[in-house]
Amino acid sequence: MNSSLAALSAVNFFVADVADGWGPFLGVYLQQQRWTPGQIGLAMTIGGFAGMLATAPLGALVDHIRAKRLLVVVGALAIVFASFAVFTTTGFVAVTSTQIVTGIAAAAIGPALSAITLGLVGQAGFARQNGRNQAYNHAGNVVSAALAGAFGYWLGFGAVFAVMAAMAVTSVIALAWIDPRHIDYRAARGLAQETESAASAWSVLVTCKPLLVLAATLLLFHLGNAAMLPLLGQSLVAQGAGDGSAFTGATIVIAQLTMVPMALLAARLADTRGYWLVFWLALLALPIRGLIAAYATGPSGLVPVQILDGVGAGLLSVAVPGLVARILEGTGHINAGLGAVMTMQGIGASLSTAVAGSVADAFGYSTAFLALGAIALLALALWMATRRITVAADRIRPS
Repeated sequence: MNSSLAALSAVNFFVADVADGWGPFLGVYLQQQRWTPGQIGLAMTIGGFAGMLATAPLGALVDHIRAKRLLVVVGALAIVFASFAVFTTTGFVAVTSTQIVTGIAAAAIGPALSAITLGLVGQAGFARQNGRNQAYNHAGNVVSAALAGAFGYWLGFGAVFAVMAAMAVTSVIALAWIDPRHIDYRAARGLAQETESAASAWSVLVTCKPLLVLAATLLLFHLGNAAMLPLLGQSLVAQGAGDGSAFTGATIVIAQLTMVPMALLAARLADTRGYWLVFWLALLALPIRGLIAAYATGPSGLVPVQILDGVGAGLLSVAVPGLVARILEGTGHINAGLGAVMTMQGIGASLSTAVAGSVADAFGYSTAFLALGAIALLALALWMATRRITVAADRIRPS
């Protein structure tokens, strides 16, 4: 069992870079290929929506198949091949198609890894192991971003793809070291040992009040959160504070480094105090972040803003799958529920940039940050107002 858990940590480290495909490097590469910002944004948006729409069905698929490791392998390799295809053609339809493949494949990886984790350690050990998973994932993001940036600077964009491909191959090798005999496939979907799931996934999800509250809260959180980083870079450039791309890279590293200890802290708090508190702390960080960003006047303002981003994202990376697992324990539809919640997150994130951009155009950047912070306060208010519902679900423990 210990060897399988060590391999799982390695998978989370190496797959971190793969799941995003080209990530932030794609826009720069396409810009060099004479794409307009509008074309780049449209291609990425289409890919993001494809992944968002696929997340819930793929979560349901994860619940019903035993080949969960194979699903991660297929997803990782699909992303690598789709990313390589960008080198062969830069036509709009072809590149957009690669982003659709990347979005759908990435949507399968998260629920599959969550299910494998739950199958290996069960409900009792899920918070601790998921915290370890997310810490390795964030560390992998930092390392891969540093390697891709350095080799890309020296050798060109081909080196960025080479780093991603190497991470993908290594993640596949690590997956092979997870012994399938160690995975309890009933526990992996949250199914009680003595029963089969009688209700359909759809009926379970739409009638589960704690899950609906969680989904609505996360939609509001990501509506307030997703646009804050790109808007901050634009704000600093508008102030003449320096190079926006350098600042953006620095903010990503600051946030990811903060997420590592936050993921470990979230796991400890979930075990001792419950997930409700973890969510409350994550939600509280965002309005404070918006307030600071509204009055940040230079690069020095980046540090506290992105530390708070790391606090919120690091806590939620552990709390979201953990609380979904507790809420839906015994239904056999945990991963379908996780996929549905991730879809709501995606809707909020997709709308965030449009809302923030419109406010910034009309009233300025400071007002836009305050507006994003106000949306975050709505998420916090909803979470506190429904505390009785969510706390009761958080207290569910495996028998």
